Amino acid sequence: MKKILLIIGILSLTPILAQSNADFARVYLKRARISAAEIDFKGARVSFEKAMTYMDAIKDKEVASLGATIYFDEFDKQKTEELQLDFLNKALYYSKQYFLLDKNNRTEVFSENLDMQLSIIDAIKEVEKKITKKELERIRKEKELKKIDSLKTIWNNKSKALSIVADTIYSFNSKNFALFTFNGNYGIVNDRAEVIVKAEEYGFGVSYDGYIVLQNTETRPTKIYYLNTTNGSGNTLPPPSDINPLSTHYGKVMLPRANGRLVTYLNNSYEPLVFDLVQHKVVRLANLEDVLKALKKNDRIKKYNNDGEIKLGKDWYFFGGHLGGGVHPIYAKGNYKVHGYLFSIDGTMLLASTNLEYIGAFHENKLQAFKDDTVCWINQNGTEINEPVDPFKVYEGNSKIVKLEDGVYQIFNEGKIIKGEEELEKMADFLRKFQK
Repeated sequence: MKKILLIIGILSLTPILAQSNADFARVYLKRARISAAEIDFKGARVSFEKAMTYMDAIKDKEVASLGATIYFDEFDKQKTEELQLDFLNKALYYSKQYFLLDKNNRTEVFSENLDMQLSIIDAIKEVEKKITKKELERIRKEKELKKIDSLKTIWNNKSKALSIVADTIYSFNSKNFALFTFNGNYGIVNDRAEVIVKAEEYGFGVSYDGYIVLQNTETRPTKIYYLNTTNGSGNTLPPPSDINPLSTHYGKVMLPRANGRLVTYLNNSYEPLVFDLVQHKVVRLANLEDVLKALKKNDRIKKYNNDGEIKLGKDWYFFGGHLGGGVHPIYAKGNYKVHGYLFSIDGTMLLASTNLEYIGAFHENKLQAFKDDTVCWINQNGTEINEPVDPFKVYEGNSKIVKLEDGVYQIFNEGKIIKGEEELEKMADFLRKFQK
């Protein structure tokens, strides 16, 4: 019984609901007309759109004209051309609906609606032109961005090719060369970003007095490379065994001097290696007997013999050659470690055990020395003096070392990245050049 009553209730409600939709539509259309009369087309559109939700089709030409008027008035208030075109298309739709319902072309209202439709069509063309122009601009910009991205890729690849892989690049000397390190090894680069020696096999390096010296190890090296930065020529020292058959390493290596002399203390040798880096040859006393005779004459030694031995006091020693400036290493028999140094200028004898363990090459009245593992500088009679100023230390060129990130450097000259004869302007300038 209850089910029958429910079905009867639903059937009786259907006409009421249909009537209500028409009523609701009329109310919203009335509100829309009032808002339009008050020039509130935004409010009119809200009411009109609500009315349309209750209507299946437009059967009244005035409703169609109202819709066309509302959307045509509102289109230019929209933020984008796409929204404007949407409003105009709706206006045109309702305008066409009007002419489907009104066939009397002699009335003023017909003429007004026809004039409005033409205005809508003209407005659609203008907005479509703007949209087309905007799309073409978007495509142009997209192509331009792709071109820029492509140019950036080209620039980045070239920039990478002009980079130097290094952990550190030290300052250039006055002859435009510098040490650099990578993975614990030392190499040499010039201020045109050209790698002269790769950082692959030399674990220690020093730049001093116009020379750069690389050693395969810091202590007891077995291979030494040197570069004369004045003329850009480089070479490796002869193997220790070529200099002394008993030597297996160079021992203590002193600083190179501006006169091209380098001193190292070979193991198993009674004489340091004095090497001429300019002429690439070992320096030995050609007139040993004359030197020894002069030392005896000036009472610097007591005796000497044909085996190159000298007598100091009661003991005989091996004469260890000449470091320059009248400084001579002296070795005790049976001991390859330097016993002392004879300063022939005044006969001073400094023992290595209590004074100076190692002394380097003489140049401009100064010699590098090690005292208790500390570097000091001495003159021709062994007196400590101030450290000399490296005349090759200050770089006066235009190149600048720039660290891009850990392990990557570039050399800039006059605002451009350089490497050898190649150069690359900054990215902004590069892009600007090709965009023109």
